[in-house]
Amino acid sequence: MTRHFTDHPASVGESYTEHFRVAAHFARCLTKAAGAAAVHAVVPSMCKTTASECIRELYAEMNSSARGHASADAASADAA
Repeated sequence: MTRHFTDHPASVGESYTEHFRVAAHFARCLTKAAGAAAVHAVVPSMCKTTASECIRELYAEMNSSARGHASADAASADAA
C-alpha cells in the first residue's frame, strides 16, 4: 500500500511531502486558470490571456528545476 504514495514521487526525485506541495500548487494554479476561462467564456473582454498565461507558467515550472516554486518567488517579489 505504501508504494501508492511513494513510487511516483520518488520517480520524479521528490519525497511524498515535496510532491504533495508541488501537486497542490499546480492544482491551485489550474483552478485559477479554470476560473479565468469560465469568466472569459461569459464575458469575452475579461481575462483574455489569464488562463493561457497560467498554463505557460506551469509548463515552464514543470520543466525547470524550480518545480512548485516559481509562483511563490513571484509572489515574494510582488510583495517587496
